[in-house]
Amino acid sequence: MHSTGQGRGMLPLKVKDRPIVRALLAAGCCARCALRFCCVGLQSAYRQSYEDLASELHAFVSAEPSSMEHGKSGDAPEKGPTERPPCKKMRLETAQGSGEGGDTEGIPEAHADADVDTTATAESKVCVACLGVLQYFCDKTYAKKVAEAVTAERYQFDSLVLSVSLPAQLSVREHSTWLLVKKLVRDKGACQDKDDIIQVKEAFKWIMNGLVSQELGVPVLAKSLFEVSVGFTHPETDEDCHFLATTCSDCFKPARNKLSVFTRMAVVKAVEKISEENFRRLFPCPPTHPATRCAALATQCLHVSVFVAGRYNKFSRTLPQTPWVIDGERRMESSVEELITAPLLSSFRSEGFNFSSSGREDVDVRTLGKGRPFAVELLNPHRAQFSKEEVRELQEAINKSSDKIRVRDLQIVTREAVGHMKEGEEEKTKSYGALIWTQRPIEKDDIEFIKDIKELKIAQKTPLRVLHRRPLAVRPRIIHTMTAQFLDAHHFHLNLRTQAGTYIKEFVHGDFGRTKPNLCELMKSDTDILELDVESVDVDWPPAIED
Repeated sequence: MHSTGQGRGMLPLKVKDRPIVRALLAAGCCARCALRFCCVGLQSAYRQSYEDLASELHAFVSAEPSSMEHGKSGDAPEKGPTERPPCKKMRLETAQGSGEGGDTEGIPEAHADADVDTTATAESKVCVACLGVLQYFCDKTYAKKVAEAVTAERYQFDSLVLSVSLPAQLSVREHSTWLLVKKLVRDKGACQDKDDIIQVKEAFKWIMNGLVSQELGVPVLAKSLFEVSVGFTHPETDEDCHFLATTCSDCFKPARNKLSVFTRMAVVKAVEKISEENFRRLFPCPPTHPATRCAALATQCLHVSVFVAGRYNKFSRTLPQTPWVIDGERRMESSVEELITAPLLSSFRSEGFNFSSSGREDVDVRTLGKGRPFAVELLNPHRAQFSKEEVRELQEAINKSSDKIRVRDLQIVTREAVGHMKEGEEEKTKSYGALIWTQRPIEKDDIEFIKDIKELKIAQKTPLRVLHRRPLAVRPRIIHTMTAQFLDAHHFHLNLRTQAGTYIKEFVHGDFGRTKPNLCELMKSDTDILELDVESVDVDWPPAIED
């Protein structure tokens, strides 16, 4: 065992606590778990080196009551500003002068007088409660291993939050040990509340947060954007939870993304539900001694997503918005999504992305004007901080990579801000320019009526061409305004301002009558659309950035 580097101090324990500590050590609890089950909330007590703590507990359970009564170990040091506040039912008080001295009332005599080799029990064997987590993984050596794993991943971060994953069976062993303490202490007001016990995870963080912070040179904060996860497993005792499935079967339901039904939350729920009588009958109290300690899982790092937003223009009629794959075969060599995200993935060193936009255009439709708003969620970026100038350089890199697209107003935004892009999307308007073909010859006067059409209500049944990916429905839409410019006997240019979500191609050719009314009906001639451009997407987001 290695020292945590913390100074040695007096433990906030009293004479009446001696039989509890002695019983816990005799049952196979480690020194830190003995403090936990005595509801000691003094963080500095846990931060002592394990050797110092075990030595103090040995001296404590071996001391004469008279020495305790004179305040040598009975009175606790005052609680510092960073310590956990006393529990409402704290068994071991951290305030000075409780005046209870050597009162051992309510402690069974057999336990109070039991002889126990605390050194062998607390230091030589793996703890029955924490399975070694608080014995072997709360020191500078393990903190250094965690720091080395984090450094190797080459993340950019200025703080971190440390998360801990523990074997589900710890909840069973915790309950078993608590029942032992509960049986020892008969006073109704003395630590009968299981919630007052310091959790393994909490004690672990009290010790390790400072050590990991020291190794990495950054603060550990509760709400950091960068998470370092450590985890432990203990295959030897995996079956500790299995008895719960027979008595609380409704707590264990198979889930596709879970390897086992015995998840931590399911086990906690079952332990809360099972009666004390059934638990004692089906599981040993105290728990049996494990032969092996927990094994540490690989340290995992995760940075919260970064969101990049902007607007894009698409100048090609052979470029899909997203990769175009049909029956497993790629049809186009690239896409808007890929051209935009490739430089972002590289610069942010992201492990993946999610691309979204305010609507989408067909592969043969250009997007002109100020462009279409888009957002990219960059998953687990190893670099997350960019200056405005660096973001501008990223925009230039995207624009230089292809002449088929252009990006503007590129910026880093919040997750909440991305929601503005989708807010009231169907209430927004979009403007289009289309080249129209008519079957019957026309003259300029034949299209004059179009400019007088205002707020035309149409009903669009899901187009045949998108029926494979959109549910069958009839969607009401509005054509707000239209204008037409005569070109020749069979062609004219049509400008439309419509409700977002309107299928323009189907409005023009009618889609076998699935859109009503349509331009064919209005023109009294078969019409079709030869070219279509999105001229504007009237979404006031993201904010424009001046060049």
